[in-house]
Amino acid sequence: MTERIVIVGAGTAGIVLANNLADELADEVDAGDVAVELVNDTEEHVYKPTWLYVPFGEKTPADATRPLAPLVDDRVTLVIDRVDDVDTESKAVSLASRGETRPYDHLVLAMGAQVTPEETPGLAEGGHHFYGPAGATALREELSSFTEGHLVVSVVGVPHMCPVAPLEFALIADAWFRDHGLRDDVELTYTYPIGRAHGIEAVAEWARPLMDERDITVETFFNAERVDPDDEVIHTVEGRDLDYDLLVAIPPHDGSDLVRDAGLGDDGWVDVDPNTLEARGADDVYALGDVADLPTSKAGSAAHYAAGALADRLASVARGERPTAEYDGKTVCFIESGTDEATYIAFDYDESPVPKEPSKLIHWSKLGYNQSYWLTARGVL
Repeated sequence: MTERIVIVGAGTAGIVLANNLADELADEVDAGDVAVELVNDTEEHVYKPTWLYVPFGEKTPADATRPLAPLVDDRVTLVIDRVDDVDTESKAVSLASRGETRPYDHLVLAMGAQVTPEETPGLAEGGHHFYGPAGATALREELSSFTEGHLVVSVVGVPHMCPVAPLEFALIADAWFRDHGLRDDVELTYTYPIGRAHGIEAVAEWARPLMDERDITVETFFNAERVDPDDEVIHTVEGRDLDYDLLVAIPPHDGSDLVRDAGLGDDGWVDVDPNTLEARGADDVYALGDVADLPTSKAGSAAHYAAGALADRLASVARGERPTAEYDGKTVCFIESGTDEATYIAFDYDESPVPKEPSKLIHWSKLGYNQSYWLTARGVL
């Protein structure tokens, strides 16, 4: 009987896992002993870090997308459809447009996260964000005519995709306005909900002096409760108000209703073992990427490394072997510190990151990786 591995979601986590499995289980797939199925609700694959550059005119939304099918190994069955139900008891998923169910022996949920600015009253009407093609494009139009006033970069939602992106946006914006001779006319404020500039202490300690040096005001313990779009004011839980002329917010993020409905996580994030990535609420279910509730960043590199570990585990299980590979929380994040310099951090569950001295070389290394990412998606890198 064929062992069926079904992966829901073809973001970085899902596509890297599918291609790794196709490689590791090539003989078993060719023999019909194993089937790898990847289900995604669109025909495109998206590289989300590209959106950071769209507001500054460095990239377009089209640069972030490629057709999905050519990126998927031929041994993987690609299904374009939306999964609207997960039944962990009968071990099947339902496909919305086909009106059919697909059985699985092993299910991997990798649907990512969704931005939900509407969760904060007034935020959708009064703020901008760069966490999607439409938002990034609208922000580009706004920035192109913003020559003076108060720009506020406010982290409203935690956790969120790419946790260093808000810092990057503030630092790039500072340099971008300087490059355009506008920085003296633009007041720049960055807010964060806890008592430092970032959730990772080493990153906060690196960023705060840099932001002070660049005259970026940092407001901590700043938790937006609502936004008044007419008066352009952010009202906080702490009872503070902050005026703005342009608000760039990191909106609240949400997991998946599939997760909630299947009893795999009340908050929409799959409750998993951090090392084996097995769901605690059901047998033979795993989660990868942003939808997994892991004690590490919701970053593409974390999804990439986790997918590698899970591919090894699932390959062992499919062969009837005891799995030994584990995910150790490895994450590597580039951090733009302006328009022509960057640093990076590397860490795992046990090791804390230490940001390197920013340099042009690291900046160009990040841009180079952004170009070569498609090889990562294909399973080459």
